[in-house]
Amino acid sequence: MSRYRGPRLRIVRRLGKLPGLTLKSSNKLNPPGQHGSITGKKYSQFNIRLKEKQKLRFHYGITERQLLNYLKKARKKKGSSGIELLNILEMRLDNLVYRLGLSPTILSAKQLVTHGHILVNGHSVNIPSFLCIPSNVISIKNSNSSQTLVKKNIQDYNSKGIPSHLSFNPERLEGKILSIVSRESIVLVINELLVVEYFSRKL
Repeated sequence: MSRYRGPRLRIVRRLGKLPGLTLKSSNKLNPPGQHGSITGKKYSQFNIRLKEKQKLRFHYGITERQLLNYLKKARKKKGSSGIELLNILEMRLDNLVYRLGLSPTILSAKQLVTHGHILVNGHSVNIPSFLCIPSNVISIKNSNSSQTLVKKNIQDYNSKGIPSHLSFNPERLEGKILSIVSRESIVLVINELLVVEYFSRKL
C-alpha cells in the first residue's frame, strides 16, 4: 500500500490525534463516512488491531511493507517486539528531525531530508528512513536557504519541547542523539502490542 496523500483531517477523525501527520484538528466529532454518526457501535478485535496499526503507519508516514519489515527486524531483538518496533521508528531520520523541532510534522521533515537540508555527522543524508544511532549529530546544511527555512520552522512550531533522549543547540542548529528513546517520551498514543498481534498472522 502506498503512502496516503488524501485529506489528513479525515484520517484524524477516524483514528484520533496524529501529531506526526498534521497540526490541525477537525471541528467534526463523528468519524468520516456515511455511518460515522452511528453511536454505540461495537468493533471486532480485528478492527481494533487494524486501527492501532493504521495509527502507527499514518503518524510515521510509512508504508505497509516498511512497517512489516520493521516488525520483522524488531522480533530479532531481545526485548519486547512492540517496544523495539517503536524504538526503530523513533530512530528514523525524518522522525528525529521532527522531534528536534526542525519541522512541524514528520511529513514536512521528510521534505527537509529529501531536499538535502539535513546532515548526519557532517554528511548529507537525503533518505528519510535512514536509521540513526546514539551519538549521531543531526545538523542543517550550511546554506542560506536551509538555515532560513529551519529557523522559521523553529520560530513558528517548536513549542513541544525537546525529549530527554535528544539535545539541541539552537545557535548552531545542531541536535545530538543521547540515547534510545524511552517509552514515556513517545508522543503518539498507541498500544504497540495490538500492532504486533495484527501482524502475527503474516510473520
